[in-house]
Parts: sequence; C-alpha cells; structure tokens
Amino acid sequence: MYAFDYHRPTSLAEAAQLLAGNPEAKLLAGGQTYIPTLKQRLAKPSAVIDLGRIAELRGITEEAGGLTIGAMTRHAEVAGSPLVKRVIPALAALAEGIGDPQVRNRGTLGGSIANNDPAADYPAAVLGLGATVRTSKGRAIAADDFFTGMFETALEPDEIVTAVHFPKPEKAAYAKFPNPASRYAIVGVFLAKTAGGVRVAVTGAAPCVFRATALEQALAQSWSAASIDGVTIDASNLNSDIHAQADYRAHLIKVMAKRALAAAG
Repeated sequence: MYAFDYHRPTSLAEAAQLLAGNPEAKLLAGGQTYIPTLKQRLAKPSAVIDLGRIAELRGITEEAGGLTIGAMTRHAEVAGSPLVKRVIPALAALAEGIGDPQVRNRGTLGGSIANNDPAADYPAAVLGLGATVRTSKGRAIAADDFFTGMFETALEPDEIVTAVHFPKPEKAAYAKFPNPASRYAIVGVFLAKTAGGVRVAVTGAAPCVFRATALEQALAQSWSAASIDGVTIDASNLNSDIHAQADYRAHLIKVMAKRALAAAG
C-alpha cells in the first residue's frame, strides 16, 4: 500500500474535524473492504481516520418502538443481540449471514451502508425496513434517498454515518442466494410488512440496491406466494457476470422473495 498518515480519534467531533481539514482523507470503519483496497494499491489517501475507538458510534438501543444501531456496531453484535432478536429478528438473522465469523466480528453497519457494495446485505435491510440514516451533520436521511448508485450514497464528502434507526415492522424476513466463496448476495431479498405498507428491497441483482415495486404491489394485494408467481421481473437492468446472468437473477428474485415470505410468516 501507499504511505499515509494514520489517525485514531476518540470522539466524533475529533473525527469530523480531521475529515473536514483534509479532503483527501478517508474513513476506516471495520476495514473489510477498505484495507484490501489499500493493500492492492487501488486507493491513495493522504490520511486514514480510524473510527474504531469512538464509543459513541457503537451500541444498540430501543427507540420509538424500533431500534437505533450505532454505525460502528459490529455485525456479530447485531446478530447476537437479544434486543434485536426480540424487536426485529429479521435484522439479527441477516447479520448472522454476512460473510464469515471473522468478517462479522470486524465489519460494521455504518461501513457497509456507506460503502454501498451492490451485493452487500445491510443496504437491503435499510431500504426494506424504511430506515433512517443519521449523520455527523445532524441529517436524517431516508433510506429511499440514501442509496444513489453503485458504491454511491447521499453522504457528503466530509459527512460521517453515526447511526441508523430501524422502525419495527409487523413482519419481515431476509433471504439470499449467496456466492459460495464470499457469501455476498448473488441475489438477496428483504421483505417487510410495515405500518406504511409492504416494502421489498433487492440486493446483489443490480448495480445498486432497489425496491421491487411490482412485488410490493402484488404482496399488498395478497400476502401469499401465489401473488409472487404472478409478477414478471424485468431483467433488462440487472447484472450479468461470471456468477449469474441477468435472467437467472430475475428468476432468483422471485425465489428469494418466496423464501423470505415463508420465513416472515
């Protein structure tokens, strides 16, 4: 990797100050994507700001009937939390299926959604549950506005994710068809029945996580596998690569939606 300055702040204010004062600096959360990127010399930051010692960015609390999870909370903490299992069990199940134990004990919620990998699991939960992303600038960004494209979000260059608030759904579940090596989703579907209606978020299938509105409309009419059968998934904007062609991913969306529906009950 290239040489860079390394900072390890102990407060959000200190991290924000370091980031604002150096436009070429980059944030480090769990490092599960960024450290390999650095090692392969695919990035050349002037400084790396490690958020790992900022206690205020970690933790899981019950708020407004739902859950607020700090950006630096590890996947393993979400997966093993009795509070998450009680309030939003689908979220705990999703976290348990991310990567392997080593990844789950280092990777973080905030790092995952800020990176917005097209095949990551957490963006599906954020979008599927209609969550709100909170930032260091005091913004509360709705999930529908947060994910803007491949590896792109609505975050400003000097903005840090501080927490995500997940409203409690009536029913929810996540099902994915994982790559056997990486455990990334070739297709993952997060399905939720919420106070505002049915939400279906798909990851892995396209350049960015998206809502499957045709499935939402069908399930709003009838919460059943038969309603999913009647939906046609357009493959024209889906990914084709060495792992799966677009038409196969379109097929998997319906299969994973049925599995999520069965798990949600």
